[in-house]
Amino acid sequence: MSNILSGKKGIISGALNSESIAWKVAERCVAEGAQIVLTNAPVAMRMGEINALAEKCNAPVFGADATSMEDLETLFTKSMDHFGGKMDFVLHSIGMSVNVRKGKPYTDLNHEWMQKTFDVSAMSFHKMMQTIWKLDAINDWGSILALSYIAAQRVFPDYSEMAESKALLESFARSFGYHLGTAKHVRVNTLSQSPTMTTAGQGVKGFHDFFNYADKMSPLGNAPAEDCANYCVALFSDYTRYVTMQNLYHDGGFSTMGMNPALIQNP
Repeated sequence: MSNILSGKKGIISGALNSESIAWKVAERCVAEGAQIVLTNAPVAMRMGEINALAEKCNAPVFGADATSMEDLETLFTKSMDHFGGKMDFVLHSIGMSVNVRKGKPYTDLNHEWMQKTFDVSAMSFHKMMQTIWKLDAINDWGSILALSYIAAQRVFPDYSEMAESKALLESFARSFGYHLGTAKHVRVNTLSQSPTMTTAGQGVKGFHDFFNYADKMSPLGNAPAEDCANYCVALFSDYTRYVTMQNLYHDGGFSTMGMNPALIQNP
């Protein structure tokens, strides 16, 4: 440990259980010297194990529905009261599709559910940043990061309308990144991670087959959740002050590959 987040304070959203990337990020941030607040939707808090993580990280848990501006304002106000001031970093690790959960094909989606997907998975990111802007809740040179996926640029049929959600998420990072960068020197990025054995990931049809495919396609193999957490810590640190409005791939090289002979030789 090098304590590269020593003295920094931040909010980590979306930790459900020990398989969650957000869970790993929370652990690594604390190990690197940060103080954190944990948050998740009340229903996710009841389903998950976030209180165990809170105890391990000596962090409070403030429940918030990320689609509710009122809940988000309460979250950031309570967090600043807890920290005794503004924060330095925020992780958005939130996503959900009822259509995927219900097995609806892309060609026959329930559009009310689709709107819910967009609200939870992407618009919540804009709402979060708008609340941060309104409350002036983040320090100069702070860092805001959201977890994305390459389906924002490529076709993965079983990922359904989550693909459009991630594309919207990345667009919000660029657009709000301009405003936060110009006004506050705050950077905003998205991180496109390899397929990862999380509870959410394994809920996508055909996930295990694609996980193995991506692992063979990538020269370095799939990036583990623990290494994703390390990358997040680097993006929260002062070593990446001038990285903003980017979608950054953390996928073992998968996003750059066209074909890997390993897939032909060992299908």
